[in-house]
Amino acid sequence: MSELRQVIIVRRKKKGGHGHHGGAWKVAYADFVTAMMAFFLVMWLVGAGTKQQRAAISEYFKNPSLTQGQSTMAPSGKMGPGGASTSMIKLGGAMDLPKGPGDQQAFAKPATAADVDKLAKEKEHRRLEQLMKDLSEAIAKSQAMAPYKDQLLLDITSEGLRIQIVDKQNRPMFDTGSGALKSYTVQILHELAGFINQVPNQISISGHTDNAPYIRADSAYGNWELSADRANAARRTLVDGGMSPEKVARVVGLAASVPFDKTNPSAPINRRISIVVMTHEAAKAAMSPEVAGNDADASPQAPSSTAQMTHVRSMNPPAAPAPSSPAMTAMTPAQAPR
Repeated sequence: MSELRQVIIVRRKKKGGHGHHGGAWKVAYADFVTAMMAFFLVMWLVGAGTKQQRAAISEYFKNPSLTQGQSTMAPSGKMGPGGASTSMIKLGGAMDLPKGPGDQQAFAKPATAADVDKLAKEKEHRRLEQLMKDLSEAIAKSQAMAPYKDQLLLDITSEGLRIQIVDKQNRPMFDTGSGALKSYTVQILHELAGFINQVPNQISISGHTDNAPYIRADSAYGNWELSADRANAARRTLVDGGMSPEKVARVVGLAASVPFDKTNPSAPINRRISIVVMTHEAAKAAMSPEVAGNDADASPQAPSSTAQMTHVRSMNPPAAPAPSSPAMTAMTPAQAPR
């Protein structure tokens, strides 16, 4: 009898690789890479920035809000009182939000006519100050003008830049009792003409005398007529020196009504020619039939709060000052009337 062998069959189950885990790991990996990039970017900014920039960044994260809010801890900062903002969020987009204090004002209200006028006045004032600076430097460097530096006075008044050419003892600007200019006065006015022509402003010219009565054969002719003739002579000389005739808005003679030195009405400094490079507003008033400009408002004895006097001095020591005129130390009174 043949031996029966039992056949044992072993069934092995084949495993088909890893199971499906989904794509969640990709999202996590992307977040990790993004975080690392941000970290290295922050580290680079911290390393590359200055101390002030790092302080500004730190301040921003402490206090990012520009408007006052409520918070249990409100750190102080330059950009605002701190805390979470309680203002309503604008839904119109980022363009609706101001980016700084200046922009916040710009969004609050548009520029008005008053703002434009204020900016124009400030620009004009800077232009006149620059003209005064240039003129002062030119006079200081000019050898031809050196002997007459103490007779040129520059200052800013409410009307504009005032250039005054004053008499000095033994050196008058005009012939005695006449409107005829001295040769050096003509030279001074020719030098000034070029500078005055640099700006578009119009000018006012006024003549002044001392209080000495002037009487000649023609009794109708006095200090009023003399001061007006001298102012007009200065106008003609400026035009001859190259100044545009259209720049002249006013020529007046004021006799002794506006003395420079009120305590000594006969002082030589009272005999002067005043040239004012006027502001737009002053020129408009001067040419208006309703408003008459008054040179007394710009009297050297009562300058405006913004007036800054520049006295161009000569290289020689000045004469003893008059007690009542400390700003004009180079002037001494003369007894002879002009």
